Amino acid sequence: MSLLRRHILHFGATTLAGLPLSLRAAPEQPARKLVVVMLRGAVDGLSVVAPYGDARYAASRPQLALKAPGTADDALLQLDSLFGLHPALAPLHRHYEGGQLAFVHASGSPDPTRSHFDAQDYFESGTPGRKSTPDGWMNRLLTALPGEPSPTRAISQGNTPPRIFAGPASVASLGLGPQAAQRRAIDEPRVQGALAKLYEGDAQLAGTYRETVEGRREMSRSMASAEHQSAMARGMGDPTADAGAPSARSFAADARRLGQLIQHDPHTQLAFTAVGGWDTHVNQGAAQGQLANKLGALGQGLAALADGLGDSLRDTVIVVASEFGRTVRQNGTGGTDHGRGNVMWLLGGPVAGRKVYGEWPGLDPAALADGRDLAVVTDFRHVLAPVLQRHLGLSDAGLAAVFPGLPSGGGLGQQLLKA
Repeated sequence: MSLLRRHILHFGATTLAGLPLSLRAAPEQPARKLVVVMLRGAVDGLSVVAPYGDARYAASRPQLALKAPGTADDALLQLDSLFGLHPALAPLHRHYEGGQLAFVHASGSPDPTRSHFDAQDYFESGTPGRKSTPDGWMNRLLTALPGEPSPTRAISQGNTPPRIFAGPASVASLGLGPQAAQRRAIDEPRVQGALAKLYEGDAQLAGTYRETVEGRREMSRSMASAEHQSAMARGMGDPTADAGAPSARSFAADARRLGQLIQHDPHTQLAFTAVGGWDTHVNQGAAQGQLANKLGALGQGLAALADGLGDSLRDTVIVVASEFGRTVRQNGTGGTDHGRGNVMWLLGGPVAGRKVYGEWPGLDPAALADGRDLAVVTDFRHVLAPVLQRHLGLSDAGLAAVFPGLPSGGGLGQQLLKA
């Protein structure tokens, strides 16, 4: 079986290493969009959005606790009387002040695993605790969304197909780095003719191959348009914990490229990308150090994604999440270990920002999960559900298909998005 055939059957995707506007007419109304950014390796949410107002925070982290807002040059950036944003994420603070950025603290998976592999699988399948789910929740979302399908309706950025997009619906794949825009052998007419003849006897594979070619052409036109506008603006004519995700340091350029592609292709509605490097067991650091350096690069990357989206940010929700959080208390090597509760981020025009949502359980020992971790009060699916329904227009039946077995309630409902 050929590599192309195996990849198509495994992923159900339109594979595109290259990249751009569709020949079809653009939709009359701009499509509402969702971008999911996964931080593989379990980022320390208690440093991202630090509960400086909780007395147990500083006591549990003698070397890792960040200083209260206004007390030092490298202190937290104030969000409210309880929480502050890590100073390395300063590029995003303007979005918070502008009402486009919000957080949901003490959120995560109801499954208690501290295995990177299992927790990432549960987040991407959307069925915590169930290993038998064959597909990813964003692939199920593709089939449940209202509107017409398109070869580039969903884009996965990365070098390997993510679990979250596994399934029968076609997904366009955008490679990493500047070479992602280069032409490949599959773009040559003679190669395309040969492959079309090879698959003409199998209707399913032939259809998938046609979507692959059409998707590559559409993305190529969009990327060319984005590059032209960019040039004009410049005045120019644990490795296993990361699951293959690139580091935060290389994220900014790829994030901007993804944002520009989404902006210039009116058919693109869903996108996924991942950033690795968050498994900070040793020498984590506080306002300076390992974690701060990674968060600084991540903040620049998310700001670049927002800038790349341009006017499309008004109709886009960016969700940032990690598989689980880290321990409340620092360990003996100046780091933190695998924990439970974490913080989810929401960025974009539709977000009811400038607020930290969710019930805060506190860091008192009696309130900690297993006596060591921030408790999970808000199921991550209850953060995503209102985005899928109120923002993307998913029906109740569609939500049940995307997140089967989702418990009722959640408490956030109408709060996360603007009316």
